[in-house]
Amino acid sequence: MFSTTSRFLAIATFLVSGVLALPTLPTLETNGTSALLEQRAQAVYTTCRIPGKVVALTFDDGPYVYETTLVNYLNSQGVKATFFLNGNNYDCIYGQAASVKHLYSSGHEIGSHTWDHPELTSLSNAQITSELTRINQAIVYILGVKPRYFRPPYGDINGNIANLVAAQGQIPVTWNFDSGDSVGATTAQSITSYQNWIKTGKSLIALNHETEPGTVNTVVKTVVPLLKAAGYRFVTISQCLNLGSSYVTPAGPKGPGHC
Repeated sequence: MFSTTSRFLAIATFLVSGVLALPTLPTLETNGTSALLEQRAQAVYTTCRIPGKVVALTFDDGPYVYETTLVNYLNSQGVKATFFLNGNNYDCIYGQAASVKHLYSSGHEIGSHTWDHPELTSLSNAQITSELTRINQAIVYILGVKPRYFRPPYGDINGNIANLVAAQGQIPVTWNFDSGDSVGATTAQSITSYQNWIKTGKSLIALNHETEPGTVNTVVKTVVPLLKAAGYRFVTISQCLNLGSSYVTPAGPKGPGHC
């Protein structure tokens, strides 16, 4: 996964208090006849909404082979994070069911990240809905819960996509800090980026990738102590946004159990 933060921000009408306010957009509704309706886009959240120095560590693109190592380290540090999972990106989620269950039972939060990590703005509404539905149903199959929080691959989102996410009962969220691990940053560069942010004292939703061995084995093990020493409090995305529970009730149907 590569970061397209600049493209993501370019679609914003304005950014206020950590909410990416997407423009009012026309939506075509078909009920035998076509009617053009004005519909306001669902908000996309980019920063925490609670006071204090808080950090929401997030990890995208799993489940993958490094996940259990990462989870075990976070557990040893008393840190809870949020994992935005794909269905069939680096690996098939059903084949990693044991890892996903370990992640969930350890108290970390699970979000959805589409089935196979496409650029959503290149897809039709039906294709987008399929991407959202398939990953949600896979997580329901494995865990019995449907994530409430969704992250678009590449941060690639517009008002139409945000509304399709909302139709699933979900809330879209991106980030305000990118470790750069998916776009070629070395571990030293990622650590320096964290150090520079820590100096600001600002809260952060931190984008990382559990698929990067340098992130799992070096960056996280370096920055968690740095963040603690700087007085940051670790939170999940649901805690960070203060918008309610981690999961949608009822969970809905299960997936087929295979990719």
